[in-house]
Amino acid sequence: MAHAGTIFDDVRRAEARVLPADAYQAEFTEEFERAPDGVWKLERAQEFFEPDVASWRAMMAGDWDGSLAMLEELREFLVGYYRTRPEARRVRVVETPLTPYLQWELHVLAVRATAGERPRVLHADAVRELEHHAPLPEIVVLGPTLLYEVLYDEIGAHVGARRITDPGLVGPCLAAIKELYGRGEDVRTYVERKVAPLPPPVISDRARALLPGYSHHTGTIRP
Repeated sequence: MAHAGTIFDDVRRAEARVLPADAYQAEFTEEFERAPDGVWKLERAQEFFEPDVASWRAMMAGDWDGSLAMLEELREFLVGYYRTRPEARRVRVVETPLTPYLQWELHVLAVRATAGERPRVLHADAVRELEHHAPLPEIVVLGPTLLYEVLYDEIGAHVGARRITDPGLVGPCLAAIKELYGRGEDVRTYVERKVAPLPPPVISDRARALLPGYSHHTGTIRP
C-alpha cells in the first residue's frame, strides 16, 4: 500500500501504459462518461501551451479583453456540457506572482465554476512538503482503479498520459487529492480577490515566438 506522504512520488515511479495525446483524449472521453465518482484533477504546472483554444491565442497576441470575452461566450456551452456529465472537481495549485498563463487559466476556471465544475485554488506553499524531488505531477483520477499522469513537453504542450490501474496507487492518490481539495478556496472568490484586479498579462517575445511551430485550430476547451 502506498504511503500518503509519498503517493505522488509512487505514481511517478509506477509502471504504466503510455498513451499519445490523441489516444489519451479519446480514452479519457469514454472513461469520463462513466466515472463512478466523477473526475478529480490535480494541476501543478504554472505554464501550459494551448494553441487549440482561441481565447488563449488571443491572450498570447495581447488581446486580453477579447480573450476574456471569448470565455464568456463559452459559458452557455459549458453549462449544457456539465449538466449531462459526471461531477468534475479540480485542485489548481498556484504560485505568485502569477504567470500569464495562470492568470488566464484562473479566469477559465471561474467560468467553469459558474457552469458546473468545482475547481478550488491552493497555494504552492501548501504542497511543498509533498514535493520531495520535483513539483507534483499533473493527475486525473476517474475511479478507484484508474488514473492518468498527464504528460507535457518542455514548453507545456500536451503530449499524452501514463495510464495506471493499480488500486493500491489509485486509491491513496485519490484520497490525497481529496485532502488537498478540502483545503482549497473556491476559484471564484480567489479570482475576485487576487486575479481580477491585476493588469493584463505581459507576453514575452520568446513565448510568442513559439506559436508558429504549433498548429492552430478552432478547438473548444476540453474538461
